[in-house]
Amino acid sequence: MKKHIIFLIMFSLFIASCSDVLDVTPKSVLSENQINTPEDAEKFVIAAYSKLGNDEINRAFSLWQYGDIRSDDAYKGGRDPGDGQGFHFMETFTNVRPDMWMIDGMWFHQYVGVRRANEGLRILDNFTKEEFPNLEMRKAELRFIRAHFYFELKRLFNRIPYMDENVPASEYKFITNVELTSQELWEKIAEDFEFAAANLPPIQEQVGRADKIAAYAYLSKVRMYQAYEQDEQYQVVNINQVLLQKAVDAANEVLSSNHQLEPDFANNFLTGSYENGPESIFAVQFSTSDGTTNGRLNFGDMLTVPQGLGCCDFKKPSQNLANAYRTNNQGVPDLDTFNSSNVDFNTDTVDPRLDHTIARPGNPWKYETDLIFEESWSRTPEIYGFYNSLKENVQSGYYQNVDPFYGNSKTRIILRYAEILLLKAEALVELNKINEALPLINELRNRASQSTQRLVNSNGNSLANYYVAPYEPGININWNQVNARKAVRYERRIELALEGERFFDLVRWGTAKEELNAYFTVEQSRRGFLQGASFQEGKHEYLPIPQNQIFWSEDRYVQNRNY
Repeated sequence: MKKHIIFLIMFSLFIASCSDVLDVTPKSVLSENQINTPEDAEKFVIAAYSKLGNDEINRAFSLWQYGDIRSDDAYKGGRDPGDGQGFHFMETFTNVRPDMWMIDGMWFHQYVGVRRANEGLRILDNFTKEEFPNLEMRKAELRFIRAHFYFELKRLFNRIPYMDENVPASEYKFITNVELTSQELWEKIAEDFEFAAANLPPIQEQVGRADKIAAYAYLSKVRMYQAYEQDEQYQVVNINQVLLQKAVDAANEVLSSNHQLEPDFANNFLTGSYENGPESIFAVQFSTSDGTTNGRLNFGDMLTVPQGLGCCDFKKPSQNLANAYRTNNQGVPDLDTFNSSNVDFNTDTVDPRLDHTIARPGNPWKYETDLIFEESWSRTPEIYGFYNSLKENVQSGYYQNVDPFYGNSKTRIILRYAEILLLKAEALVELNKINEALPLINELRNRASQSTQRLVNSNGNSLANYYVAPYEPGININWNQVNARKAVRYERRIELALEGERFFDLVRWGTAKEELNAYFTVEQSRRGFLQGASFQEGKHEYLPIPQNQIFWSEDRYVQNRNY
């Protein structure tokens, strides 16, 4: 699958709009009415999979521009605020406009994924199980992929048009983005994952295909988003207990599967034999040496390579995030006051996940003790500081030059076991079953404490004073629902930092205004480019509906609030 997924079908989401001027069929293009064998139908399934990795530097499907730099986890980085200026506007929530091309590109290309899945489903409807023994499984895979793209569109834009395989592409623009309520949209997405869970095998023979466990994992995540019910002003007005339990039930299917935590946190973010390990539930596959010019590389994260290894030093971890890894003398974070001063790496104790997540000057680069990350590797430290993002990056020998950028073929994990532990723990906390949530959180803290073997210099000495302990009620925490909620949300941040989740979590919990404006108040004294940054409640929770899409729909789409 890692190499076969390279198969591409050249079509666009809106090709139907210009079909009346095409006199000849382009070469190397398959249309639906040309498919009459299962072998050809399989290629449409692969085409849908291929879209998962068809991103590029300005519309990364890892969502680092949308989930990390719009949060308190990271700065945009690059040369200066004018380098990738649209993302500077997004990180400061200033001058964010419906006509921004990167927003339009993200919408368009996610919907290309939806269309590919829909076309594949229509094609499969022309076969019987006797003709195509894998029919139901392939339908389930396509519905999984469709639900993935709709999930991302929903949390980026909120109100979106929903088209399934029964709507021909020629009618897409007649479907408005307000025909379904927010809850109805979540239910549509959940239904696809439920179908996938019912019709996929527990394990797929080919690496990269969705399986039953991945469907349950995604279903748990969707139910958690759906449980935090928002009103028209994007305020969380209710946390639905029934949906929380459904999230728990789906998570239980994952936690009882063959997946488990990696023994070392680092294993999740290494290349080669570590890819698609026991913690990885669903991941996008990339490749090199596959017969193509550059290989099937991860183009979406190319900008985040530090200047010392290539280009272009974007996605710079914030000081706020670095401070979040500090622990107190009992081995736990100060949940409310962690950012009152900057962490001192010489004297403070820290969670080891710090140095698996953030590259710091003087430390080995990605566990390479003979290659030291230097201050000079940062492009403009006077603006964005000296930290770099580690998880998506690789050891120096695994980069491939695509001048001026440097890519790699490490898998991009979409869902991992650790997140499902956290989703279940969060649901249990909101169900006021805090004692059931505690051991799930502590599984991650215990794993973190054992993840220090690689965090050494060439002499074998530790890179910092590592100390992380499990939560012990009555000893290092007062374990009530309020503190349990703080603990699980904090754990989610430091476990999943720089994996594209943080901003969406803040919106889901209804705390974005509080958290981000508090962050700006302090961080503006550290980073001048954040002057004027301010999050507006009831607006900035979601991106504007792209103006190009409103034009294309002939004004059928309704713009999001306050844009």
